[in-house]
Amino acid sequence: MTETLPLTTLITPAAPAAPARPRGVRRVLYESAYGISAFPIALVAFVVVIVDLTLGLALSIFIGGVLLISVGIMVARGFARFERIRMRGMLGRSAPTPHYLWAERGAGFWKRQLYPLRDPQSWLEVVWAIVGLVTGTLAFAVTLAWWAATGAGLTYWFWQQWLPDRQPGDHELAYYLGLGDGRTAASLVQLALGVVALVTLPWAVRLVATIHASLASVLLCSRAELQHEVARVEGGREAARMAEAESLRRLERDIHDGPQQRLVRLTMDLGRAKKQVAEDPDRAAETLDAALAQARETVAELRSLSRGIAPPLLVDRGLAAALEEMTAQSVVPVQSRVDVPADLPPHVETAVYFVVAEALTNVAKHSRASGAEVSVVVDGAELEVRVEDDGVGGAHPAKGLGLAGLRQRLAAVDGTLEVTSLEGAGTAVVARIPL
Repeated sequence: MTETLPLTTLITPAAPAAPARPRGVRRVLYESAYGISAFPIALVAFVVVIVDLTLGLALSIFIGGVLLISVGIMVARGFARFERIRMRGMLGRSAPTPHYLWAERGAGFWKRQLYPLRDPQSWLEVVWAIVGLVTGTLAFAVTLAWWAATGAGLTYWFWQQWLPDRQPGDHELAYYLGLGDGRTAASLVQLALGVVALVTLPWAVRLVATIHASLASVLLCSRAELQHEVARVEGGREAARMAEAESLRRLERDIHDGPQQRLVRLTMDLGRAKKQVAEDPDRAAETLDAALAQARETVAELRSLSRGIAPPLLVDRGLAAALEEMTAQSVVPVQSRVDVPADLPPHVETAVYFVVAEALTNVAKHSRASGAEVSVVVDGAELEVRVEDDGVGGAHPAKGLGLAGLRQRLAAVDGTLEVTSLEGAGTAVVARIPL
């Protein structure tokens, strides 16, 4: 099979990758550190940004005041970047950085300084520097309180001996619970409270860390996700245009190099036969036979080219019938499994058809395989197309244009293409198209 990879490769538009989320005790420690550090960082951001913006507004009638506002916004950007780093590193959350508005290269000093004021994301980060103090305080207080309750409860039996003696009438919690008034009873009650705090610690810490991080995600990352989605849609549209343009150029070239030349020759043969009819009937008959063969070859070539535009069977009888005919006509024996709904969108059917057609063409031409398998099934909210062979493998996209064209075609329908090709272990082409 051509256009394959020596190792598993995912061909898909780049997307922000989520870092690995810590697990177990490590996750609790990371979330605790995130909650504890949230308050001091938020406090510093609040004070610096508020003071800077307040002075800037107060002095806005002067040139320096406007510059102070711009500096305050840039400071808020810095704290926002740091928060995204904390979310990725300590919580394992996807925290993409949005694209900021920047003045073009060569712009003047004032334009460069005032350009951040036009960026909506910059003002969202100013809002974060203000309201982040609220959730940061909550995260700090709850995390610190739970850890203190856990540590104090579990170790009370040890350090209670250094507590001053109680005054007459003073009682421990154990006394009010009816467990007595001695140090042993107090130690057992505190130990029970410490165990409860320890058991609930992961959930308490995770709750406040999630609250703080969720607010940060909304204010600091939501526009980045929207920008990525817009870029993905625009990339898919551009890929569709490129695939269509490439298909038209290839079709034009194939028609010019094939059927057009055959039709020119057919016209010349018919003209020659017309002259030979009266002078040499036998020679005219031979010329007409050659012209007839030429016409048949032209019709066959036109049919072959028409499959790359809109396969008639796909249009008339649907995807399942078109794939069944394709696998039946394959040079390499193919086992197929096609289980798809009858109401698939036309663009999905067309994409699936060309994926299977290109993959089977590569199998026949290059894989030296003794058999292949084709599977087209619905997997959740996606349609999975899998074509596997037992050939020599070891191909690469740089060897041809087939998979590159499939990549563009799939990008136009928000699909992905995954190719696995090991030397001597065959090739697997897997396309996934969202429904």
